[in-house]
Amino acid sequence: MKIGKETIPRTSICTSNDETIVIRGRDLAEELIGKLSFTEYFLFLLTGKEPSEGLKAMTDATLIAITEHGLVPSVQASRMTLAASPEALQGAVAAGILGCGSVILGAADKAGLLFDEIVNRASAEQVSLDQAAFSVVSEYRAAKRPLPGYGHPLHKARDPRVNALFSTAEKLGVNGQHMQAAELVEKVIPDIYGKNLKLNVSAAIPATLLDAGFPIESLKGIPILARTAGLLAHLREEQQHSIGFALSYQASKSSVYEGEVPDGFTSST
Repeated sequence: MKIGKETIPRTSICTSNDETIVIRGRDLAEELIGKLSFTEYFLFLLTGKEPSEGLKAMTDATLIAITEHGLVPSVQASRMTLAASPEALQGAVAAGILGCGSVILGAADKAGLLFDEIVNRASAEQVSLDQAAFSVVSEYRAAKRPLPGYGHPLHKARDPRVNALFSTAEKLGVNGQHMQAAELVEKVIPDIYGKNLKLNVSAAIPATLLDAGFPIESLKGIPILARTAGLLAHLREEQQHSIGFALSYQASKSSVYEGEVPDGFTSST
């Protein structure tokens, strides 16, 4: 059954013959290996163009910012999976990545859409970014939509990674309207939501990357790519000193059963 317009699979990313591997029109062995860093190569694969210095450096900065944050749920899932199946490194990595959603590691793309909406609203309606930010955030509030990229369970003041990323963008000269929009959203939140929610890293990443020229459709890939590297580090540590079952034990030990039990039943915990 035919679904969609295309009948022939097409790609502009890669082709090869018995002598040459071609990536985006370039010879992999002769023109790319040893010539580009991994970040440059990732951006080249993603866009088909070699990145500007600003985009390359900003992508590096955001990847470093989001790679590691301790024994967060994705890391615990990954380490417990490896403990249960030591031969399946790929399965353990997948276990940690599959939970990338709106709460963990998935807010960056949503925040990027928020900032882009503000910038586009200001342009389309010929109003200031301040006015556009107030209007858009008010609409989020009226629709009872969560505001992605603001507030953090640990960092009640501004997430320390925010200022580091914003400072990096300013030094690189890639700061622009998306960063301004991110700051303005933080400014209007108390009046609209009645809370003092501060920028977190999931807002700083899209704000700085969009100003640097990163494609908005691929924003969610940054935390996924970064956290994959972090998981590999945790999994090597898990291989050397396993805590996967200790994590499981602590969860079981601290859990509370609230259902009914047969007469005479006594909990073993």
